[in-house]
Amino acid sequence: MRKALALLALLLLAFAGSYLLWPLQVEQPVQSVSIGGPFRLASAKGGVVDSDGLKGKPYGVFFGYTHCPDVCPTTLYDMSNALDTLGDEAKDFRLFFITVDPERDTAQVMKDYVSNFDPRIDGLIPTKDELTRILQAFHAVFEKVPDGQGGYTMNHTATVYLMGRDGTLQSTLTFGENPDTRIAKLKRLLAGG
Repeated sequence: MRKALALLALLLLAFAGSYLLWPLQVEQPVQSVSIGGPFRLASAKGGVVDSDGLKGKPYGVFFGYTHCPDVCPTTLYDMSNALDTLGDEAKDFRLFFITVDPERDTAQVMKDYVSNFDPRIDGLIPTKDELTRILQAFHAVFEKVPDGQGGYTMNHTATVYLMGRDGTLQSTLTFGENPDTRIAKLKRLLAGG
């Protein structure tokens, strides 16, 4: 009988302890993370692109480089097709292809490269300091990787950031995303972003 009372007291103590600690286990609100931010970068088409001048218009941001063997040209090709499909519906939309390799991607190199894609795609060339700041603002990354032959390639975030009319992140497009999903996300952005 004593063992039963001791077990019951132990169970009551455990229950009381968990009841008292329960408020500490209540789900805390998730803090939002701001993605994106102001930028002012040299354009391959001449002049600069200042994000302040984009207010009221949705736009996209994609980080990459012109020597990229697959992700960058595929993404820009897919976006060109999507913009072509959307036609006038996306007439004010712009996609900014921001190089993570400003060492090789000069304004002329970027201009020649983006000329292969939809004219709403503009190449932006940051300085090293500007690149560091904008990558931090977008929570994007890159890494210079030696290729073993004296050159290098770049690992980089392969996401298109879709920014709303107010300059805040509305959605993303992933590499190889289903074309119908891509169009639906762009339509949603253009309708209300």
